[in-house]
Amino acid sequence: MSRFKDNTVISLFLHLFQYKSRYVFPQARNGIDTGHVLVFARADRSVIMTFMLTTLLSVTVISFSGVLMPGPMFALTLSRSYHTPWAGAQIVLGHILVELPIILLIYFGFAGFFELIWVQILLSLAGGVMIVYMGLGMIKARREASQDKASFKHNTVVSGAAMSALNPFFLVWWATVGAMLVMKVSDYGLAGLGALAATHWLVDLAWLCLISFIVYRTHRLWGSRVRELVFIGCGLLLVVFGVYFIISGLKLWLA
Repeated sequence: MSRFKDNTVISLFLHLFQYKSRYVFPQARNGIDTGHVLVFARADRSVIMTFMLTTLLSVTVISFSGVLMPGPMFALTLSRSYHTPWAGAQIVLGHILVELPIILLIYFGFAGFFELIWVQILLSLAGGVMIVYMGLGMIKARREASQDKASFKHNTVVSGAAMSALNPFFLVWWATVGAMLVMKVSDYGLAGLGALAATHWLVDLAWLCLISFIVYRTHRLWGSRVRELVFIGCGLLLVVFGVYFIISGLKLWLA
């Protein structure tokens, strides 16, 4: 009976992870027909775990290489962390609300949609204009923000979601590099996809929360002039990225 339970657990595990194994033994044991149960050898399990851990390690490295580069989300985190040490976590939450549907679309075969030229043009132009607008708004609010009196039009979660959704290169990244990572874990089904997404989000969360905590704990030591300059810098960074997105969209349109 214990052997039957062991095979049942293995069957459920394999059904969840959808692993394609070579070791198939349709046979009866102890009078119990196990059917087409995939039976792992110990070495096979080791290979699977090694492959999965290697894939997740590559996800971690690739995610860090992206999140460490200053960009719109980094600038937004700096500006919002004046008021709360949780700004980084809130921005990541908004980021996840946009990213999760995209990951699922790619998993179910819609990666090509984000590579369509007209989609990239539309996202580049619309996203660029909105990011420039947000950057100019940040510069305009620099005096109030430097004195902790700024009142933003949108809450931090919404701003984090908007910053992700309006970034055309974010979508192109998922349609190319992200799609490759999704393909690597596709043999493990939704469980593998969940592990990939969780690893990617934990990297975002760790970095932006660290930035948010440092800014919140130290910004009062900077002086109002320094804080004002930081806000101007963040706003200009958003404007530069927005203009870059617009130019990229126009180049695609005129090509």
